[in-house]
Amino acid sequence: MSLHTLWFGIVAIFWCGFFVLEGFDFGVGMLHTIVGRTDLEQRTAVNTIGPFWDGNEVWLIVAGAAIFAAFPSWYATMFSTFYLALLLVLVALFARGVSFEYRGKVEAAGWRSAWTWGLTLGSALIPLLLGVALGDLLHGLPINSQHEFTGNFGNLLTGYGIYTGVTFLLLCLLNGANFLTLKTLGPVQTRSIGLVHRFGWAVGLVTVGFVIWTRQVAGGFLPDPVAITAAIAVIASVWLAATHFHGWAFAASVVGMAGAVGTIFIELYKNVMVSSTNSAYNLTVANASASSYALKVMTVVAVIFMPLVLLYQGWNYWVFRQRLVTPPADPTAGTAQASGPIAEAPSAR
Repeated sequence: MSLHTLWFGIVAIFWCGFFVLEGFDFGVGMLHTIVGRTDLEQRTAVNTIGPFWDGNEVWLIVAGAAIFAAFPSWYATMFSTFYLALLLVLVALFARGVSFEYRGKVEAAGWRSAWTWGLTLGSALIPLLLGVALGDLLHGLPINSQHEFTGNFGNLLTGYGIYTGVTFLLLCLLNGANFLTLKTLGPVQTRSIGLVHRFGWAVGLVTVGFVIWTRQVAGGFLPDPVAITAAIAVIASVWLAATHFHGWAFAASVVGMAGAVGTIFIELYKNVMVSSTNSAYNLTVANASASSYALKVMTVVAVIFMPLVLLYQGWNYWVFRQRLVTPPADPTAGTAQASGPIAEAPSAR
């Protein structure tokens, strides 16, 4: 296997890791006002991702850095093409991250409401916009012989790209609801289970449509095994949730998310960006890659540090594995009650 092929696979793994780990974070951010009727319940939902969300976002940074270092031509064309969309992603990341810190700083309903909207909308925009961008890579965009984007913002809104973004958004919602069933007890958990039952089958149908459309865009008839696995996993997740195997339901929805993202890269290879102007202008893993020496150095760095990152993140999830319980509201405590800690239930599994 050539080094540029290896690094294409590593980039794909980084993107899959980002959507798998941040997928349930985004889902919780979008759902916290739905599963939480009171401020305490909403804080319970948000606190389930409190120890994880900032570490999970690092996968997006690493994915972008890997493209920059391993495929500088891909980075230049992709980031200039999606400049406005990526700017919106950054704004959404800022709004979402700041909302975690500032929502409880002022005891005022308007202040809390503003940051609640920031968390909800930011969590929705990021998977939607990134999904559109990844879908466009496979669908094709107007790129000339100098690997420069020659279209406008309207060219980015392809039907397949938008459908991919919606699919990723819905998969994040499913992952978030399944995650909340594992990390909470009480009314938040009950409503999360109800959400999976109500909209889970719709997510499964949308995923099947994504698999079929992806195969048509890539050319061919039968989907690849990873795409088929993604569709089956999403449907299985809903069925497992209905039979109260919530741990397996979450695992299946994670496989569905990883499979959906992985399908994009599998169908994209050996290209990294498809030109709708002329297939001769496609950016490929060969013509967009860095030098062999740079790829060798990066491979050594990846071999050393990737296991450490995975061990740390695994340890983090183990330490914060307990479920959270919404404490009863204290009518004599006023709004100050909302700033206290959420109780843990270490014995719950």
